[in-house]
Amino acid sequence: MKIIKYQKHKAFTLAEVLISLAIIGVVAALTIPALVQSYKKTVVGTKLAKFYSTINQAITRSEIDNGDKRNWDIMYHTTVDRPDEEGISAKEWYEKYLARYTQVLKTEETNTQEEVFNVYFPDGSMVGIMGAHMLYYPDSKDYKENQLATDDGVEYTDRKRSDSGIKYFVFHFVPYSTNNKWTYNKGVVPYMDSNFDGSNDMLKNNPTLGCRQEVTNERAYCTELIRRNGWKIPKDYPLKF
Repeated sequence: MKIIKYQKHKAFTLAEVLISLAIIGVVAALTIPALVQSYKKTVVGTKLAKFYSTINQAITRSEIDNGDKRNWDIMYHTTVDRPDEEGISAKEWYEKYLARYTQVLKTEETNTQEEVFNVYFPDGSMVGIMGAHMLYYPDSKDYKENQLATDDGVEYTDRKRSDSGIKYFVFHFVPYSTNNKWTYNKGVVPYMDSNFDGSNDMLKNNPTLGCRQEVTNERAYCTELIRRNGWKIPKDYPLKF
């Protein structure tokens, strides 16, 4: 007669299971935040690249119908206390030069002293056009949270500049300015003023506009820093998303 022997299988004890779960929890706590940051960086970089490409394609197409961009009407920055300023509003400028060449969800005029004109895109991003400056928000929901309001109900002229380089990024359009080689005869470009020396060191360390934790104005140079990295957020980027 054949005798069948049964082997006893050793099971995990409760203590072993709890230890395993604790280890998994620690690993998750260490890795998940990094994965979330990496994902957010990828989304921001992708949307920045898309906006840069899309709006400049629109400008190129518009030039066919409206002539050299250097001769386009200049947008005035604000009419508050300056009613005689020459130029046209951001709304008028957009409707004249870009509306036919862009696909958007909606546009809106804002009740701001800077007369920002907002353009919302199908991918959930938006750009606020104000004079030569354009503030691009990869997530349009961040726009309202970024605005400050005065007691009289008129949105304040400023914005939460501590969010610059994180929730919004600064571009500008000054193709007619012969004093700025970074913008002359170019389309929409990352913000670089005429004082910019072209160095990565200035992009990172300028105390006024540099892509660093503490600045006296806003981190306008972050946009160019990202562009130089192929529209990918650099590994040593000083800000968290």
